Amino acid sequence: MSNTTKYTTEQIWEFLSEIPDPEIPVINIVELGVLRKVEISNNSIIVSITPTYSGCPAMKAFEDDIKTKLKEKGITNFEINTIHSPAWTTDWINEEALLKLKNYGIAPPIKGTEDKGTLFGSDLKTVQCPQCNSKNTSLTSQFGSTACKALYQCKDCLEPFDYFKCI
Repeated sequence: MSNTTKYTTEQIWEFLSEIPDPEIPVINIVELGVLRKVEISNNSIIVSITPTYSGCPAMKAFEDDIKTKLKEKGITNFEINTIHSPAWTTDWINEEALLKLKNYGIAPPIKGTEDKGTLFGSDLKTVQCPQCNSKNTSLTSQFGSTACKALYQCKDCLEPFDYFKCI
């Protein structure tokens, strides 16, 4: 038996769930929905990942971390595929990760919606403050600490916070 086939796909998923998102370390690549598929074929492991958006700078870190984790487990025969279709969506973030985001101080994406509107437009969604739970918030900038987040401010507790934008 080779070192690759001694593991099941479920075990590989479990190993890869130990890899945190490099920009938001409280969630992992499985919870984020970036890890799409794990296959074992011809004594090789094929890992498929999807970027959160085109040009996502974290993709190189995801690939490097996957390589490191698999080698850590003694797996040397693998390939990593980047798939672009279907495009990643915040709907792929699991419920546990949404709660982790909120507890970390990032307002999680509002499921089933798209971010629309102009910078200070009236058609923007109401984003709840992750600090005090107030809905009395306002958009400060379409871009927060990373391109996948917008910057908001709570008008009640006055704290600024990131909102993980819906994609």
